[in-house]
Amino acid sequence: MEVLMLFAVFFVLLFAGIPIAFALGISSAAYLLTAGIPLTIVPQRMFAGMDSFVLLCIPGFILAGNLMNVGNITEHIVRFSNAVVGHIRGGLGLANVGGSMIFGGISGTAVADAASVGSVMIPGMAKAGYDKPFAAAVTAASSTIGPIIPPSVPMIIVGSLSGISVGRMFMAGVVPGILLALGMMITVYVLAVKRGYPKEKRATLKEILVEGKSAFWALLMTFIILYGIIGGFFTPTEASIVACLYAMVVGMFVYKGLNWRNLPKLFVDAALTSAALMMLVGLANLFGWILTSERIPQMIADGILGISENPLMVILILNLILLFVGTFMETIAALIILFPALLGVATGVGVDPVHFGIMAVLNLMIGLTTPPVGICLFVVSGIGEIRMSQVARAIIPFLLCNLAVLGLVMYIPAISLWLPNLVMGPAG
Repeated sequence: MEVLMLFAVFFVLLFAGIPIAFALGISSAAYLLTAGIPLTIVPQRMFAGMDSFVLLCIPGFILAGNLMNVGNITEHIVRFSNAVVGHIRGGLGLANVGGSMIFGGISGTAVADAASVGSVMIPGMAKAGYDKPFAAAVTAASSTIGPIIPPSVPMIIVGSLSGISVGRMFMAGVVPGILLALGMMITVYVLAVKRGYPKEKRATLKEILVEGKSAFWALLMTFIILYGIIGGFFTPTEASIVACLYAMVVGMFVYKGLNWRNLPKLFVDAALTSAALMMLVGLANLFGWILTSERIPQMIADGILGISENPLMVILILNLILLFVGTFMETIAALIILFPALLGVATGVGVDPVHFGIMAVLNLMIGLTTPPVGICLFVVSGIGEIRMSQVARAIIPFLLCNLAVLGLVMYIPAISLWLPNLVMGPAG
């Protein structure tokens, strides 16, 4: 009875448009009151969920992304991408994907990518003769690269939940992220040729070098973070602080978009975003504790293995569950609630934990661009001032592309595991 109350309240609130954190908290409180469990368990489980050293790096990476965004980094990234591929048919669409790939390696979040790159590219593409729904769809789809290319906030969550090395997760995301970008670029080019979208004037070698020099500092930031973590120079938490200091220096003295006056607002914005995210983590941990106490994860595992114990079939079922959940639930909450249980099922049939971690994050990222609830679709439709239904139709070719990449990642483990095993050695 109590479990039915839990899920009934949760889904009613979720589909009523209540923020996911409040839906988790209110439904958990309803369960506790119905079951007669003291509400003192709420702060205990919330604190237990947030009490992780690895999670300390999330505010740092959020602040670093804000600093680089305000420091004119987005404009330099887009200009460099356009200089390289703008002369190809649909070049601005290709530059959009390239810009998201680079920016995603800084912010680590899909929504920040969609908002930042979209605010520059959607109006620019519309002015150049592209359909607005197409421009918005490219922006939303390419934003999913952000949490796959390191650094990645969802991968940090995976590491905190499971004990998997965050550095290994970061490395495992590189090749799948590149495949996503290549797949989307091919999709953009095919659609551009079919619809007769324009192409830009070919940039000279000098222009490419000039724009490359401008974007160099953004690329270097990602390299510093990866090399520092993998080389053992600092932990992911320390890397986030290094990223903040680097972003502040580059934003102030290289790109010159930052100044002392706008720093307080950036700090406050980063603090508010981090506080909201940590509250979500805490409430999701409470919800997950209730599910564990009711043996829901064990029931899910038994149900999956009852259908089949064939590893290929189990992987397919796990991915279908994550895809479905990702269409309506926020990524961090979905990971906290589902990942530990599903990881046990995956490792039980021989799937490498890092491989499954990449699959889980990729599934949930695709959910961010899947109608009707995908949050990135709402972001780009607002920026482009177009109807959600138009973006939903335009995103379909990119969704198919992303699903094809997901299929490759699912059944070819080397795509995820080759690079971390090469650089860091096989997992012990």
